[in-house]
Amino acid sequence: MDRSQTVRHAGERTTRRRVPEWLLTTLAALLVFLALIAPPDIQHLTPLAILRIPVEGLLAAALLLVLPARPRRIVALALGSLLGLLTLLRIIQMAFSGIRGRQFDPVFDWPQLGNGVSLLEREIGLLGAFAVAGGAAVLAIAVVLVLALSVGRLARVATNHRRTTGRTVAGLAVIWLVCLTFSVQLAPSLPVASRSVVELAYQAGHQVRTSAENQRQFDAELSAADDTSVVGPLAALRGKDVVFAFVESYGRIALEDPEFAPTVKAVLDDGTRQLDAAGFGSRSGYLTSPVSGGDSWLAHATLQSGLRVANQYSFDKLVESDRLTLTSAFNTDWRTVAVMPANRGPWPAGDYYGFDQIYDEESLDIRSRTYFGFQAPDQYTLSFFQRTERERAGREPVMAEIALVTSHWPWHMIPYLRDWNDVGDGAVFDEPDAGQSASAQVVMLDNARMRDGYRRAIEYSLSTLVSYVQTYGDDDLVLFLLGDHQPPTYLIGENKGLDVPITIVTRDQAVLDQIADWGWETGLRPSPHAPVWPMESFRDRFLTAFSK
Repeated sequence: MDRSQTVRHAGERTTRRRVPEWLLTTLAALLVFLALIAPPDIQHLTPLAILRIPVEGLLAAALLLVLPARPRRIVALALGSLLGLLTLLRIIQMAFSGIRGRQFDPVFDWPQLGNGVSLLEREIGLLGAFAVAGGAAVLAIAVVLVLALSVGRLARVATNHRRTTGRTVAGLAVIWLVCLTFSVQLAPSLPVASRSVVELAYQAGHQVRTSAENQRQFDAELSAADDTSVVGPLAALRGKDVVFAFVESYGRIALEDPEFAPTVKAVLDDGTRQLDAAGFGSRSGYLTSPVSGGDSWLAHATLQSGLRVANQYSFDKLVESDRLTLTSAFNTDWRTVAVMPANRGPWPAGDYYGFDQIYDEESLDIRSRTYFGFQAPDQYTLSFFQRTERERAGREPVMAEIALVTSHWPWHMIPYLRDWNDVGDGAVFDEPDAGQSASAQVVMLDNARMRDGYRRAIEYSLSTLVSYVQTYGDDDLVLFLLGDHQPPTYLIGENKGLDVPITIVTRDQAVLDQIADWGWETGLRPSPHAPVWPMESFRDRFLTAFSK
């Protein structure tokens, strides 16, 4: 082999070695760039998002260029790991904002990840939930590790080409400053002069400080002596059956979104006319829930305790306290029950609330193989409550908190309203014409189907409550029906607020006279101008009104 051939083969071998290195460097640069310019939410994930200049990358490159070799390696790995952690936070923020309708709280929201796994278990089974959780854990570790190694690699390449890197950084810095000065953006809320990572870190720090302050306020209110001066014998309700029925995800959006409102409002208006004809009066307003998109138990705790319970940490502290609840205010002259068709196993919070009887998924004893748990038909739940409590011989008045969960995510199984005499043990809901059902996976991947399912589920729940009052209502029934929270933002969009409707229904005009000063509007449907209260204010207003 002559010298020219040797040189040619050596060059080919060098090229073959360099191609994978170039590919790795290109991939590292792409991953780091995407992590730096990632927008704040899913709605801004557009092709135009990549046409931005991240100031964090420019600053990091300038720093790494001037550091000696050993410190440079350490700093590069540290910066890459930090970028990986912030990228994980960004992913969680996007998911949480899309589902809950609010920012992820880095202090108190970690338990919600476990709750998400539990919810997945109900929908896709234990094995599927573990697979998703395991995959997420592996992905989280991989994100941090890969970004750390990527920044380290780019630091080596940059210093090997120090002059070119320096000129590139300087040129991009000038462009960044010009774009910042003139607020250049290629899409709304996506400035070319990107500061995404800095803003994310700042927002996370601000959220930590805000959460800590809110928690200190909650702790102070919880530790302060509870003002029980408003608590009397609830004389205005003596002998009445008082029912608080939470309709899952029944938010103000159901009355305002153009896709939901026409038919939902028609159900409420028709219901108002039907109940009026049967002698029932109704008044409605709004409450501002502490949560959105989920965490129903926090809304229940807020209504019960008169404190704004906005996270799991606050909830855990509340249920260990002796703060007065609505339930305990009824305990002297009423039998108190909770009907929770989606609860499985022991419910420690039940002891705090002081219920005499708790019915969960097992004790509701529904025989349907299709509709149970989170899919339990509201009609079965109310029928069970009627049979076991309101029709029990020799009973005392009952106060009940009932969770109606047909309208729970993902809105893929909506039963039809049936004759109440046919409900029985629930097996009737397995009949072919019992409702509209689809797989959760199919519906979750189709936003239009989810929105249609949500609307139909809310209509079903409200129609069921109207029918229950028509069928079983009497002079002694006082029903409060209300939402627990708005549905998630991936269904309804952002900035829709936290308000939920609340309505009282009763045949006793004297009961309505007790709340005349509340200013609630006549009928089942509150108008846009109806009063809006913080949900935590309801307990004391209720106790004051009915202790007169």
